[in-house]
Amino acid sequence: MRVAHPGGGVGRRLVLLLALTSGAAVATMYYAQPLLHTLAKAFGVSTTTAGLLVTVSQIGYVLGLAFVVPLGDLMERRRLIVISIVLVAVGEGVQAVTPNFGLFAAALFLTAIASCVAQVIVPLVSYLAVEDQRGAAVGTVMSGLLFGILLARTVSGLIASAFGWRMVFALAGLLVLALAAVLWRALPVVPRTSELPYRQALRSVASLARTEPLLRQRMVLGACAMGCFSVLWTALTFLLSGEHGSPYHYGNAAIGLFGLAGVAGAAAAQFSGRLADHGHLQIATGGGLVALLVSWVLLALGAHSLLALIAGIVVLDLGVQGLHISNQAAIYTLHPEARSRLTTAYMVAYFLGGVILSALTSVLYATYGWHTVCLLGAATALLAVAAWALTARRV
Repeated sequence: MRVAHPGGGVGRRLVLLLALTSGAAVATMYYAQPLLHTLAKAFGVSTTTAGLLVTVSQIGYVLGLAFVVPLGDLMERRRLIVISIVLVAVGEGVQAVTPNFGLFAAALFLTAIASCVAQVIVPLVSYLAVEDQRGAAVGTVMSGLLFGILLARTVSGLIASAFGWRMVFALAGLLVLALAAVLWRALPVVPRTSELPYRQALRSVASLARTEPLLRQRMVLGACAMGCFSVLWTALTFLLSGEHGSPYHYGNAAIGLFGLAGVAGAAAAQFSGRLADHGHLQIATGGGLVALLVSWVLLALGAHSLLALIAGIVVLDLGVQGLHISNQAAIYTLHPEARSRLTTAYMVAYFLGGVILSALTSVLYATYGWHTVCLLGAATALLAVAAWALTARRV
């Protein structure tokens, strides 16, 4: 078995395989989103309770980021990646057959913890890639991850409409299980990059956040970006299914198709990666923040205009994903031997933003409707702009 070395290069085929794996793993967190109203009816719970599935998955992902991703510096990564993907498959299988909402939520929670393997893969590619190709390689993997997030909703809606919602989770489990088998053969052995004990490694994550101003800045920007993303995609299903007086009344398949409107964000990931390779991180960051602000104006108009709604989804995803790539490119300039722990610090903040905002969104939409949700998203985007303006000269 080939042993990998830092900066030794990574082939295009392997990058594409890892992009596919990242997308397939992280997609498992999002298959339920366009089905929230269907799952509420199937399990006999309220739409507010069903909306909390988004929060459950994000809490699981945050815990995976906090306690699993640091192992990427401490363990042989091929083994860690394959074990994690097998656990994703187990969680999907349970979701496909469970008879009650509580067990479904618990299986989703397990799946979310294990699906953080995508954030082991990203620093792995950064570790393997030649320096002047690192941003492009990471951008390709992130594009795969983002396609997974966005297409998950479309695929989920179409499959549920044709074959029922349980088939969505059954097929997803089979896909990731097949990928685990392929990766076991395709991945090189990647030695551990740190000799720290596990507990000390966890403590070092907090130490990195405390001592690196650039990391702290990007953690705040990431939390706001994921918060905006969660506000949109938590509320959108309810808007499109006709909840709270909405003029839209779409089924699972049509709701899932709205995920395609965000695919442009995957293109932004590769573009931002190339900007990073050429030293233009600030341009990528500023462009992402402007897109976030503009998107909420369009989305507010989208309450009664389908064209504005679609445009708002496109612009928001461009902003979120472009900002995310610029954030990761920035933090990977720090401490090459600690990239998994840097990823942990950043991604925990990133998804905590999503957890908090998705929970708020479920309550606000049920009580006040779409326009209040758009105000929440706009306020979050403004917070990101303020944070960037106040810290730009300090990092």
